[in-house]
Parts: sequence; structure tokens; C-alpha cells
Amino acid sequence: MLDLRQIRYFVAVAEAGNVGRAAEQLHISQSPLSRQIMQLEEQLGVTLFERAKQRVHLNAEGRAFLAEARALLANAARLEEIGRNLASGAAGSLAIGYVEGAVHAGLIAAMLKDFRRARPDFHLQLRSLRTAAQFDDLRQRVLDLGFVYAPAPEGDPDVESMLVRREPLVLAMSEGDPLAGAAAIAPGQLDGRVWITVVRQPGDTNRAQFLAACAESGFMPDITYETNDPLTSLGLVSAGLGLATVQQSLRSAAPPGVAFRDLPWFKRSVSIHLAWRRNDRRTVIGDLRRAANSE
Repeated sequence: MLDLRQIRYFVAVAEAGNVGRAAEQLHISQSPLSRQIMQLEEQLGVTLFERAKQRVHLNAEGRAFLAEARALLANAARLEEIGRNLASGAAGSLAIGYVEGAVHAGLIAAMLKDFRRARPDFHLQLRSLRTAAQFDDLRQRVLDLGFVYAPAPEGDPDVESMLVRREPLVLAMSEGDPLAGAAAIAPGQLDGRVWITVVRQPGDTNRAQFLAACAESGFMPDITYETNDPLTSLGLVSAGLGLATVQQSLRSAAPPGVAFRDLPWFKRSVSIHLAWRRNDRRTVIGDLRRAANSE
């Protein structure tokens, strides 16, 4: 295999046309430089220079080899730069998972806004996945980061997380609902009303958690509709088909005809956590974690 150092020496001698001058430019002695050039010729099995007294001239083979040698050194320099960029986080690729609540809260856009400006050559993949699937993909190195609804399992040896946002749930109702004009809403006013909830299959616990929070607050909902995302629920609310609770940041995304009321006594919220692999020490991961934590 060719030695890049010998290739650099060859190019320096070819461009200087003199071993002594090339040695000065390379800050080495003339004898070892001559020895390296001869070793290169022996390895290639071809003479690259015509030697006459103090000067050396490329022969036809040397001129052909010089063009390829320059290209090789340029590619080597580019490869070295790519390596430095990868190490510093200036280039590369990342796969980021997310739950829809992170999108509604604006967490992904906020985290990536400055990141994209600082690293325009970075390739990003964003994948909508449930929380459990993201933890599995982080362990399998399919994902690099994940916005999830739950913290990493306690004592997990591979994955850790931090809380980046906790939002209260607000009550959504049609603007024509009798409660829309109420200054404050008591739990008893919601008892027996028709409700719309979000169910994420399979193995969803959202319904059970919602019912438990309602019972703790002192009312029992009549869950008539179940959807797979909160925006669909808000569409049904807009049509006057029932009530729903959604995270506060969805106020701005609601369709026309929906009114919102705070429920300070309702002991339930939406929590968004950022998860990553414990042993991932890349600079880019640390930068993104800090960006997400600043929101």
C-alpha cells in the first residue's frame, strides 16, 4: 500500500525540480528525502525521474503519476476535513424520533432552528414514533435522539432522558356550548357530558389515565368518541360533538369554532422528555440537548 508521506515527498520534489530545495520546503534532510523517493520507485516498479547532477526531471511515467498523486493528496485532505467535521459535529447525519406532542409544543422546530444555520451540511431524519418504539430504536442505534411522553425507565443502562416541557391540559368545547361563556368551570358541570379522547394503539394507557384524573377531580365523563390524534379530536369538538382536553399549545392550531377554558383543578398534564443513549458523547448530541433544554 502506498505511503501518503512518500506521495507528498514525490510531489514536492516534482514541483521543486531539485531534491535540496524540496528538502528545505519539507524541513527534512536531503538524504532521507532521496531515500524515500527511491523506495517509492522500487515499490511501484517504475522510474519517475531523470536525474542529472543536482536537478531531477519527471519522465513520462513521472508526469502521469504526478497528476494522480495530486488528486490523491487532495482527496486525502478532503477526507481529513470530513473526519474533523464529523468529530466536531459540523457534518454527518442524525435520526430524531418524536411524538406529536413535541410538534404541537414547537420543541422540534425550536431545537433545530439554530442547529441548521450552524450545520447546513448535516442530514436530519425526523421519524414519528410512539414512546416505547423510540426507546427500542435508541438502544438499537436506529435513533440518535427522541422526544417522548415518558422518562427513560429508571435504572435503564442504555438510555437516559430529561424533561423539556410540561404543559397543562385545557378544556376544548364548541363556541356554542353553554359552558363557553362561563367565567370558571367546576367539575360538577362536566359530569356526564359527552367526551372525545385520544387513543394511541396498541397498549394505550391514555384512556385509563384520563378516567382516573376525572374521578380524582370529581366528575365522570361519557366517552363517546375516540380518535388517534388531538387535532382530529378538535375537529369533532368544532362540530359540537363533545368536549376534549388537549395540551395548551394546541390552542393556536385549533380549527374555527373551538373555545378553550383552563382547568386549574384538573391534575393531569402533557410531559415531553428528550431521550438519548448514555454512551453517546458526540458534540452534536450535547449541543442539541442544550438547545432543547433552553426552550
